[in-house]
Amino acid sequence: MRPTNLNMDVLRTLAKAVELGGFARAGEQLGRTQSAVSLQMKKLEEQVGRPLFRKEGRTLQLTDAGDIILGYAQRMLQLNDEAIAMSRAVGLAGSVRLGVPPDLAETWLPSALAQFSRLHPNIHIEAHVDRNVRLIEQTLKSQLDLSLAFGDGGDAPRQQVAELPVRWIGRRSERLDLRQGVPLVLFDQPCFFREIGIEALEKHQIPWRLAFTSPSLAGLWAAAEAGIGISVRTPLGLPKTLSVLGADTGLPVLTDTVRLSLYAAPGQAPPAITRLRAIMLETLSNAVRAIRAG
Repeated sequence: MRPTNLNMDVLRTLAKAVELGGFARAGEQLGRTQSAVSLQMKKLEEQVGRPLFRKEGRTLQLTDAGDIILGYAQRMLQLNDEAIAMSRAVGLAGSVRLGVPPDLAETWLPSALAQFSRLHPNIHIEAHVDRNVRLIEQTLKSQLDLSLAFGDGGDAPRQQVAELPVRWIGRRSERLDLRQGVPLVLFDQPCFFREIGIEALEKHQIPWRLAFTSPSLAGLWAAAEAGIGISVRTPLGLPKTLSVLGADTGLPVLTDTVRLSLYAAPGQAPPAITRLRAIMLETLSNAVRAIRAG
């Protein structure tokens, strides 16, 4: 009996359809019609000999067989992309200057840099951790090659990476007496996270006080871990010692979101920067998906 060889192109379509939540969105990103994507998935089901999707309302969910195929597809695609990247990386050298906000420096950045340096060991990486406004300014002045930053960035050209929820952050065991005023642990001004939190409390006529301010995110996390107060951030890059605080605390529900965008220095990017950009987008997509799943 001849072995069945799964098509890498079809597996990539499957992974993209699951990531984006539908055949139509996957088709748009991959340059195919929805019917073409549907036909690919039907052929994949025929190869596997099992249905991969089940319909729940208007959405498609993976069957148990679909979950298994997706897991293997992701591993196979990673190996495929690594093989291509490694073969193209022979002789690739140079340097890249990368800027990231502190939210990403301790959690996402190490894994992204590890993947990049494994594929491109001859490229020198210079990383800068700073606040959003500074990162955008430095990138537009070509002092940085790439930067990630929260907020809209004005008229600066950028690629939106994700739309992230803004949440109250504190210790898992946090207990608040709202009558005594909410102790806040916040960045120095200007900071849009600070503005979102204070505005929500004042709108609901909940008293508050500044318990701790710092220009450093590490300082905010340390104060929150010590129980000095609570903060306002996104769940991306959250330390394991802290968690998102729920409605049971009595705090007003935050409905705001914030954009995470990728900025690039003007001009044609050399291959080293193009490769780093691709890995950044891939690893960030995985991190954001993990937040939404959790």
